[in-house]
Amino acid sequence: MEIGWNLGKIVRVIDISAIRNDFPLLSRSFDGVPLIYLDNAATTQKPHAVLNASRHYYETINSNIHRGTHRLAREATDAYEAAREIVASYIGAPDSRSVIFTSGATDSLNLAAQTLSSLLSEGDEVLISALEHHSNIVPWQWACERTGAVLRIIPCDESGMLPSSLSPHLTEKTKIIALTWISNAFGTVNPVSRYTAEAKHHGVTVVIDASQAAPHLSINVAEMGCDMIAFSGHKMYAPTGIGILWGKYELLAALPPYRGGGEMIKEVTFEETTFNEPPFRFEAGTPNIEGAIALGAACDYLCSIGLDRIKAHETSLIRAAEAELAKIAGIRLFGPADRCGALSFAIEGVHAYDLGTFLDQMGVAVRTGHHCCQPLMHRFGITGTTRASFAMYNTHDEVVRFGECMRRAVNLLR
Repeated sequence: MEIGWNLGKIVRVIDISAIRNDFPLLSRSFDGVPLIYLDNAATTQKPHAVLNASRHYYETINSNIHRGTHRLAREATDAYEAAREIVASYIGAPDSRSVIFTSGATDSLNLAAQTLSSLLSEGDEVLISALEHHSNIVPWQWACERTGAVLRIIPCDESGMLPSSLSPHLTEKTKIIALTWISNAFGTVNPVSRYTAEAKHHGVTVVIDASQAAPHLSINVAEMGCDMIAFSGHKMYAPTGIGILWGKYELLAALPPYRGGGEMIKEVTFEETTFNEPPFRFEAGTPNIEGAIALGAACDYLCSIGLDRIKAHETSLIRAAEAELAKIAGIRLFGPADRCGALSFAIEGVHAYDLGTFLDQMGVAVRTGHHCCQPLMHRFGITGTTRASFAMYNTHDEVVRFGECMRRAVNLLR
């Protein structure tokens, strides 16, 4: 067992050795140097449970789903719909029909913006924040361009935090709020339940980007009260190319389809088409069946370990990494002290790309650049940062080695 911190108390968390044995890629080394993978906010590695679920699908039940009468089609359909039930349980959704499988959070947010455009008229307002990923900016810009609505931005302060209350930003014209739960760039954790309560008091539709929250925090959409929530599978130990958009069923049932094709219809003639009920209305074409099944396996895997225990361990890693980075002169950390998942920083006189390249040569994988948050970078007068992001399988020994490699790289670059 490793020791970590949770709410200021020392607690026993997870068995790191057992966890790491579940992830085959972590055993890689480069030129004899063991890999330290600290790019988990971009994508996580995959455990055997997920890899086996993918392989099992293709080796034993590979078939297109729904409508097929043969055994393979029925078994594949059952597995796909069972995964929908698992995901619904993972996020506390009372009705699995509200879970729409997509290709990822970007697809989910585009689906949300395009369909919710039907609620917008000229002069209405859509609120997003200064912390948003491009995937939660561009679709809303397009929605406003199509409808004549106005996109307004909730600013962040110098610590990378949003205001404690959104009420001053809400007007009678505000129709939609789309906010990230955790900033992928700075690790800022936003009080989305509080924000949602304020917005719903004004009758505003709330969309939450939970891409960075899904692998770290417990999600209960019923308690949160939001109208929609989106996340990607690949950031929570599932494959790429799969994600979900959850929405309140009555809202989904009132929205128009996103794309046309098979499965999303009830009846098609050359004169007109009638549409299926959610979630199938929004799942046109052959879906990523294997990805959905593997996402269900990832949810089960996370639950078997426990999100609270994972969060405690990851928090201890970030605290240790902060202490290591504090030993470097001229370093600037971005985001609030109570960050989650990601630790973003810049070093005076050292370019982020050069630093990332030197770290890679030492076996340390980090992310450099604007992290698809160019407006946020502009807000802080920078073009990008170096970001180390943590997962359940990272260790304190890796953090110490990361600190040593950082100091060596900085000394070489200055």
